[in-house]
Amino acid sequence: MFYEGIELRAPGLTTQIFIGLVGGVDVGHFAPSVGVALAPGADVFLHLVKTIIAPLVFSTLVVGIAGAGSMHAVGRLGLRSIIYFEVVTTLALLVGLLVVNIAQPGAGVHLAQSAGDAAQLVSKQPTAADMITHAFPTSIIDSMARGDVLQIVVFSILFACAAGAAKAQTVIDLCQSLSEVMFKYTGYVMKLAPLGVACAMASTVGTHGLEVLGSLGKLVGTLYIALAIFIVFVLGSVIALFKVPLRKFVSAVKEPAWLAFSTTSSEAALPKAMQAMEAMGVPRHIVSFVLPVGYAFNLDGTTLYLSLAAMFVAQAAGVHLSIQTQLMMLLTLMLTSKGVAAVPRASLVILAGTLATFNLPLSGVALILAVDALMDMARTSVNVIGNCLASVVMAQWEGVFGQAHPHEIAVMADEGTNVSITTEHASLHEPASVPVA
Repeated sequence: MFYEGIELRAPGLTTQIFIGLVGGVDVGHFAPSVGVALAPGADVFLHLVKTIIAPLVFSTLVVGIAGAGSMHAVGRLGLRSIIYFEVVTTLALLVGLLVVNIAQPGAGVHLAQSAGDAAQLVSKQPTAADMITHAFPTSIIDSMARGDVLQIVVFSILFACAAGAAKAQTVIDLCQSLSEVMFKYTGYVMKLAPLGVACAMASTVGTHGLEVLGSLGKLVGTLYIALAIFIVFVLGSVIALFKVPLRKFVSAVKEPAWLAFSTTSSEAALPKAMQAMEAMGVPRHIVSFVLPVGYAFNLDGTTLYLSLAAMFVAQAAGVHLSIQTQLMMLLTLMLTSKGVAAVPRASLVILAGTLATFNLPLSGVALILAVDALMDMARTSVNVIGNCLASVVMAQWEGVFGQAHPHEIAVMADEGTNVSITTEHASLHEPASVPVA
């Protein structure tokens, strides 16, 4: 569109999401009843996103692994991924402990005496045997219906290996076509993202108000500072060590991160994150393996939050924990947080179990719950950023970054522009254009 010789472009998706976020906050604050009434709009968007997850993860994993043609290659990638996940999540726990000990956000906060339903959360905490058993589905239809990403990944890996061994090219081609259809379907759904974000924010602010930032503002601020430190120093070091192209990575990850932040849903960001990382140059078999598996083993933001929240409760209760006890808590969280994706009200379940283990008051869960939505926004976006980075790191470690997907990125100069990435898929006969913004 042109006006008096000036070309006018629609703002990019990132800008639209930000506008939706700000607009939703304004509606929720100034017209709470309207904000609450908009909740179904957010639910519709999230429901549409959930329809993407199972077919997209299944089809991309089958095509990627069957194309790799070797269980040895898949096993090597899995081992490297787990090593990387353990190192980074442990560093996230350490950052959380360090910042909460310095900031002391729980000092002067008095816990309520009633624990509410926190005790019930402890009983739901899974054991190690439960987590291992849970990873293997009894019915893939049931797993897909529930959106259990870990079970879908396990089934898809075994199915892909069987398809590759049987040289079932018809099945592989069918999955290839399905994956392309799902990427196109994702593009359609993502056009609704700004509206879904606006409705989600309006509903959240309309329900809880902005007042929650008052009494527990120091806890929220401490978490945001800790996450910023983690991104700059830990993830920044990873970017430098593995020579990740920073500008391209930031450009690719900004939309999934905004989606995760504004919807507090990693699921909402997963399809866009997979699309963006593949377009950036990460081979499809790595994207489709690392990102879904990262949902269970690489929740950097959530693990950092858990260590910080547990120490906040101890400080609020006036309980002094020695360095040895804090390190034991760190080890406990490092193990128990791996099951966080498979448990309803996941982070609160793990937090409640940790508090009970170290004889800390469960009323701390009810206290944190008042501002959990605000903290969930930040930790979810960091989870997405960390998993996107993990996929690039694995591609660099495997020596295949950019090789399977030569690409050309044209970035417009002004604000709100679109990033168009043309990707030639090694497994396709024709080049495909994958929009990232």
